[in-house]
Amino acid sequence: MLHRNQKFPEVARRTPPRTPPESRVRDFKEIYADFAAASGAAQSSRCAQCGVPFCQSGCPLENAIPDWLKLAAEGRLEEAWRASEATSALPEICGRICPQDRLCEGACTLERAGWETVTIGSVERWLGDMAFKEGWIEPIRPVRERDASIGIVGSGPAGLAAADRLRGLGYAVTIYERQDRAGGLLMYGIPGFKLEKPVVQRRIDRLSESGVLFELGVEIGRDLSFEDLRGRHQAVLLATGVYAARRLAVPGCGTDGVVPALAYLTASNRKGLGDTVPEFESGALDARGRTVVVIGGGDTAMDCVRTAVRQGAASVTCLYRRDRDNMPGSAREVTHAEEEGVVFDWLASPRAVHDTGGRATAVRAIRTALSDPGADGRRSIRDLADSAYDCSADMVIEALGFEAEDLKTRFGTPDLAVRDDGTVWSAGTTRATTLEGVFVAGDISRGASLVVWAVREGQDAAAEIHAWLGARAQVAA
Repeated sequence: MLHRNQKFPEVARRTPPRTPPESRVRDFKEIYADFAAASGAAQSSRCAQCGVPFCQSGCPLENAIPDWLKLAAEGRLEEAWRASEATSALPEICGRICPQDRLCEGACTLERAGWETVTIGSVERWLGDMAFKEGWIEPIRPVRERDASIGIVGSGPAGLAAADRLRGLGYAVTIYERQDRAGGLLMYGIPGFKLEKPVVQRRIDRLSESGVLFELGVEIGRDLSFEDLRGRHQAVLLATGVYAARRLAVPGCGTDGVVPALAYLTASNRKGLGDTVPEFESGALDARGRTVVVIGGGDTAMDCVRTAVRQGAASVTCLYRRDRDNMPGSAREVTHAEEEGVVFDWLASPRAVHDTGGRATAVRAIRTALSDPGADGRRSIRDLADSAYDCSADMVIEALGFEAEDLKTRFGTPDLAVRDDGTVWSAGTTRATTLEGVFVAGDISRGASLVVWAVREGQDAAAEIHAWLGARAQVAA
């Protein structure tokens, strides 16, 4: 008898229950629920168990997706979870925030054949949440403790993933974080309607219970020199992320009411966590009652527009210089934003910010057109003559992406090689920097990218640090 995963799909694709737009804009709770057990197993059964699993190659972590889908379809849920966590330190987080439509689900054979993709991300999230609920996730207890210790700079996804793997290998691990909470981008950059903060905190708590030390409010180069950091540990991992915001460079860009995306999102997340946020209380970083224009087309822009709606903005417009098919953000997020009342102004590029008395009143924009695709598939942009217009705005949010901070100056490390864009150089496909015993992972290595890539590089860095320390010990012996 054929296994249910070997039959032609008879079950229609269904996502987990989703809160209706008119309800979900009233708070910052996640908009999707988990699958019920029967639904999760049924959706897992849609996997065709391809001989060549394109979903796996479409995943930066190369997760063994068909394996845990098959196990879930059979009701072997703990085994499915174990298969999931074997290749990912943060599966329930990636299941929530990965743009699966561009990665695993977009590569699914069923999707390419017109039968709709398997709901891979939703199953991954469901298994992860169940693992915490059922107690399958316990503190890490290494088989053996090792003498060496590793210092990790940054507690975002790359740092957390590396710490998980290194602690599992028996190393003493200390994470240095300049903020007052751990989690980095996961805690302060991503809104709760995509990733509720207790989901992040339980991962941090597990690492703490496993013996990982967190030194919060410690900025390397200010509170602790990089030289002293290296003296404390046998190896160091740089996982700082990239937080220098790209800013508008048009007349009026310094006008009151023009704010960077990360400052805006951080204020909102801090407010949700119960902090006192003066910039929010003053109204500078609160969209309530405001006419908001968000400039940009990536996932950060989507986070901003959907946050502004929940804060009670009078109107929210996303202004982007390309069209819908050529935007870098998740198509799923655009759909969610449209459902929540966001207006998208495609093929529009900002040229100035108008003001009255120093406060923003409008964005002057110009219509654009796209060329035919070039050799790299990218379409260049040209302005259309005599197409300028004004878009009313008393709050303009710059969501233009992020760049690396100047780590060489901040850390006082002239021998640390960096690229022209400030990201830290590593040798070939390794995570090794030009400083002995110092490694790098995540956005500070590859530039602003996806959380799943940060997890992948954090895990790769952990494996490489382990190998490097092992080789060093053999030489010393």
